[in-house]
Amino acid sequence: MIRSKLLAISVLVSSMAHAQSVYVEDLTWTEVRDAIVAGKTTAIIYSGSTEQNGPHMALGKHNFVARFVAGRVADELGDALVYPTMPFAPTGDLILKSGHLRFPGSVSVGSDAYVGVITGVALSAILGGFKQVYLMGDHGGGQNELKLVAGNLDKEWAEKGVRIRYVPDSYFKEKEQSLQYLKERHIAADEHAGADDTSEIMFIDAAHKWIRTEKLAASDRAHEPQTGVIGDPTKANAAMGRVFIDFKVSDAVAQIRAYRQFKP
Repeated sequence: MIRSKLLAISVLVSSMAHAQSVYVEDLTWTEVRDAIVAGKTTAIIYSGSTEQNGPHMALGKHNFVARFVAGRVADELGDALVYPTMPFAPTGDLILKSGHLRFPGSVSVGSDAYVGVITGVALSAILGGFKQVYLMGDHGGGQNELKLVAGNLDKEWAEKGVRIRYVPDSYFKEKEQSLQYLKERHIAADEHAGADDTSEIMFIDAAHKWIRTEKLAASDRAHEPQTGVIGDPTKANAAMGRVFIDFKVSDAVAQIRAYRQFKP
């Protein structure tokens, strides 16, 4: 009797935990349906990238950040669910083997392929019943494509009561804020895998899986072809990472709320 009651409680707790997740990949289709009916009619599509981040940081950096930030944004909004992070973006020329493709493990997709996938994901959200879809990316490559997809789909669906919008502030505004933050502390600007990027991962990497602390080393443009780093990851720390992650979240939430207040 006691065992059956404990089992029932365990099942109930598990069901509640799943239902409370903002990530659609954690949910069943009926849970997504019920969430939409209950008012969660906003979909967040946050793109990452799989690319080299120096000898000290895992290639999934952008994916880890995108998923974490998207979840925080959904929590702040209160009416949103998060679609699975797109793990690929334009990172280099597949013929010339340029950009991040010079380093093993990096992945690149062409602009047309990227647009096609993002369009398909956004349409899937719309057809699933979401009334607002927000596109954003944690990687510089693909920002123009996200803007293009949002603009094209919004023109098609706005008259049907569905809005699709691009949220650039989570990337561009945050970059300005973080660079100013670093400048005020006399830390080298983080162009790639430096103090900014590394701090963000230190903050969200509770399991300490993604940073190789023994390989932290400063670099610059002259050394970037060898290390993949432009900046100084030795100055990184989790406390600073919290600041930068908070920038991304607050910038995205503020821009989304501004979109909602604007009635074209």
